[in-house]
Amino acid sequence: MQFDFKEIFTAFMVLFAVIDIVGNIPIVIDLRKKAGHIQSEKASIIAGVILIVFLFLGNSILKLIGIDVNSFAVAGAFILFFIALEMILGITLYKQDENASLTSAVFPLAFPLIAGPGSLTTLLSLRAEFNIENIIVAVIMNVVIIYIVLKTSAKIERFLGVNGINIIRKVFGVILLAIAVKLFAHNIKALFDIA
Repeated sequence: MQFDFKEIFTAFMVLFAVIDIVGNIPIVIDLRKKAGHIQSEKASIIAGVILIVFLFLGNSILKLIGIDVNSFAVAGAFILFFIALEMILGITLYKQDENASLTSAVFPLAFPLIAGPGSLTTLLSLRAEFNIENIIVAVIMNVVIIYIVLKTSAKIERFLGVNGINIIRKVFGVILLAIAVKLFAHNIKALFDIA
């Protein structure tokens, strides 16, 4: 076990920025209106389980289809780059299916919103650079924050207001952009060293 506070903090910040639970408060409130009630505990636990399972099995899935972690991390860096651009510029590059089933608020929240393509790709990108136990701690910390935000989403929205949420999104967008560049540079170098 090699716990490193710096790695835990960096992984936590990257996942927090990618999941963007604070920026997704308006979506959470909209889901609450449509579904009537959000099961915060279930949504948080299911999202955490999906993220941790993918952290362990994602590598095996990649090996099965013949892709190394560094190549996946470079692809992940591109996804982070575009997510960061969305956050900074306030544009939408990826459109989610609005007709997704809302029979239970757990699944639209846990899978497409929290443990979505961006966060799953990010996990494997982080795994190429950090120790797995530090990433697990970062995931658990994010799940706790997600639970708190889901439970208090209406209060947070009232407190921050639309402008406050937009400012937070832009700040995390810039941080995410810098991390995407670092991730790309580190893994591109590793790929060329291998070649």
